Amino acid sequence: MLFANTRGGDAGKSVKGEVVNVATGTTGGVYYPLGNATAQLWSDKLGVKGSATSTPASQKNIELLEKKEAEIGFSQNNIVVQAYKGEGQFKGRQQKDLRAMTYLYPNVMHFVVRGDSGIKSIKDLEGKKIVPGAVGSGTEISTKEMIGEYGLDYTTKKNVKADFVGFSEAAELMKNKQADAAMIFGGLPTAAILDMATSFNVKLLSFEPEMIKKITEKYPWYFEYVIPANTYKGQTEEIHTLAVANILLVRKDLNDGLVYELTKTLYENTDRLVNAHEIAKFIKLDTALNGLTIPLHPGAEKFYKEKGLDTSKVPKAN
Repeated sequence: MLFANTRGGDAGKSVKGEVVNVATGTTGGVYYPLGNATAQLWSDKLGVKGSATSTPASQKNIELLEKKEAEIGFSQNNIVVQAYKGEGQFKGRQQKDLRAMTYLYPNVMHFVVRGDSGIKSIKDLEGKKIVPGAVGSGTEISTKEMIGEYGLDYTTKKNVKADFVGFSEAAELMKNKQADAAMIFGGLPTAAILDMATSFNVKLLSFEPEMIKKITEKYPWYFEYVIPANTYKGQTEEIHTLAVANILLVRKDLNDGLVYELTKTLYENTDRLVNAHEIAKFIKLDTALNGLTIPLHPGAEKFYKEKGLDTSKVPKAN
């Protein structure tokens, strides 16, 4: 194989010209700018043909990997778990060929309403029009799980109305008062919320402590996360919400040497990624294995072992 001898060392010449398409997310989120920066980094440093594709995000990205229409994909941990086990949205379509490259950063749920809306709690969204995320996105799936614990359901009970669009479109609907609330799942800060905050008084809703406990017990991939005060314009109090790990995925069939070089180059140039989006400050070698729920790709695992990381707790392929 072309990359048979590219494990370790300087394999830049060996991987030169290889196609590396990164499946990201909608343009108003974090996946897209971070994916673009990563693809450009790999192109510049390794000579691969790196590119980034805007998608509805997590679920769609896994499907693109399955179809071999992408080599790398961003995804939320909850969607990764479901895909690998063949559960939830992937029932009957088990994705056993998914492999992890690295943990990236926490994906934080933002329930956004207008400051003058009178909405004080997620439970107040009953009868309202919401934007739960684009169809096929991790945001939409997570929104459904979270609001479901409040008795809200836009599919069966239909006690809330839903408009399924991406983050940028959600921001426009909120600006034009065509939606009462938008669910934005992303790193801090997320561009779509920064955009909204320039046009109206943005209010973020907190989960009640008992609801955080209830949701995290039922869906253990979520964890409590506090959005610091003043993260967004006009947000003077900290917000208690939920987050999930973001994972960078690769296909099992990618050559070990290529994935080794991609992983190595990413961690040797995180400062450049921070210039593209400050969320990249969370991409650190000592947290690279945090919360991984599927096996590592052998190329990535080799790099981590060289750096002294203990990969024994990461699930192994059957």
